[in-house]
Amino acid sequence: MKQTGQIIRSYGRRFIVETDGRSYDCTTRGKRVNYACGDFVDILIQNDEQAVIENAHERRSLLYRQDDWKTKMIAANVTRILFVTAAVPTPSEEFLNRGLIAAEAADIEPIILVNKSDLPETAAWLKKLEMYQALGYHVLSLSAKQSVEELRPLLTGHTSVFVGQSGMGKSTLTNALLPDARARIGDISTALDSGRHTTTHAALYHLDSNSHLIDSPGLQEFGLKHLQATDLVHYFPEMRPFIGQCRFHNCAHLAEPDCAIKEAAKSGKISQYRMELLQRLTSELNKITA
Repeated sequence: MKQTGQIIRSYGRRFIVETDGRSYDCTTRGKRVNYACGDFVDILIQNDEQAVIENAHERRSLLYRQDDWKTKMIAANVTRILFVTAAVPTPSEEFLNRGLIAAEAADIEPIILVNKSDLPETAAWLKKLEMYQALGYHVLSLSAKQSVEELRPLLTGHTSVFVGQSGMGKSTLTNALLPDARARIGDISTALDSGRHTTTHAALYHLDSNSHLIDSPGLQEFGLKHLQATDLVHYFPEMRPFIGQCRFHNCAHLAEPDCAIKEAAKSGKISQYRMELLQRLTSELNKITA
């Protein structure tokens, strides 16, 4: 019997699919594993517990990263991405920027969430993030161990995904929003993955009938090898007004003369850090196609 459901857990080559209030342990046809948590799929039910994924429906969005070795799908059909940061352990501003670029490329609204707001080191991190607020990105500071009530309205009506480096408190946030989340996923994790911690896999939770949350594994890097170098400048909101103003229509904003992007950085209209990031990423991606 065939049914349509949604992937709510991703375990490498195995998936948990929820349909009509029931969950099935699913495998895929052949070696295909290019499904993500949040995907809507058609499944062929084998018995009360098992099914086979036949195909995926068209996605509204797909957040993924790609490095030199592999592509990693993070979440599908999300409308909002929350980059979970904290002042401790030391956050990577480069990681955040790469994530923001990936969100812009996937047309997913990003929010920068600063966890552990009670730490004294948080003030300096918030000061650094003022630049991103000026670019139009929403920055919210809170402590998951104290209260997450300010966060709830930002999740309402959305399928959101938590993304961040390890140790930033994504699982603590999830448990604060859904106190029974750890208990509910614990049984599945133990049965399917030999008791490994659930944070090694993406998991989708229902906040209410219209609001859903995906907790993704902690990342240390955010590869952008799936993007085209010529498209990068479009993913920097502050640089869009200067697109098309360079002397050369195919300007890479590197060594070319009369580059509007470099002039804007020199005059302080855009940050030097972000301009240098654009140049660094452009050089990285150009090496791939060279």
